Amino acid sequence: MSAGVDNTVFSQLGDRWYEADDDPIALLRAEARLRNPWIARRIAAAFADAPCDVLDVGCGAGFLANDLGARGHRVVGVDASREALEVAARHDASRSVSYRRGDALALPLPNASFDVACAMDLLEHVPDPTAAVAEIARVLRPSGLFFFHTFNRNLLAWLVVVKGVEWFVRNTPRDLHAARLFVRPDELRGMCAARDLAIVEMLGARPALDAAFARMIASGVVPRDFQFVFTSSLAIGYTGFARKRGHWPVQGPVHGSVTPPSGA
Repeated sequence: MSAGVDNTVFSQLGDRWYEADDDPIALLRAEARLRNPWIARRIAAAFADAPCDVLDVGCGAGFLANDLGARGHRVVGVDASREALEVAARHDASRSVSYRRGDALALPLPNASFDVACAMDLLEHVPDPTAAVAEIARVLRPSGLFFFHTFNRNLLAWLVVVKGVEWFVRNTPRDLHAARLFVRPDELRGMCAARDLAIVEMLGARPALDAAFARMIASGVVPRDFQFVFTSSLAIGYTGFARKRGHWPVQGPVHGSVTPPSGA
């Protein structure tokens, strides 16, 4: 339990991480289907398709870590839940990801040891997101990339992310989220700036309002074709990445590349 959020639920899912549709964990799988290719493309563009040392903080059962491992990256997944890590390892088709138990606020890893660090659906589950960002910055190399996804703190996000999931998805546990722990985009920008992380891109994310969405509302079960989409609005959830200040690894823009902010 952490400041009103019950993170122990992630240790109780077992194979439901990958199998359950009558549970909000199915929403996380749907989010991963949107975000994983987006993250992979930006890593490839920034590092000229070279394999990277990648850290996935709060990796859960490996939705992102296993995907990036299968793409040839050297991935370390860290999570506080031993049970979730065991599920992640069982689903690692590449057998290449290193899973370690650890605290996002005190990572058991050396300074400047990763090209990429990810914190997907993590910052709203820790008591001190500023400390989590600081730890991520510590383990990133110069010009390394920090990918994140979290939720905005406002009435609409509370209504959709907290109450909406409770109302319309079966088996939603109490205290899955606490809106007071959501992070406003300007707050995250400040956390990053304080650690020499320059935000490069932020995109909003929301459910696709289609037939699969309607079936979920009617049944409380998340269909396998349920989708999230990116949007220009950061009002509910948002995904993005920042670059640690330092030498930019790609010389000149290429198709789909990440261009460093001016003055960096």
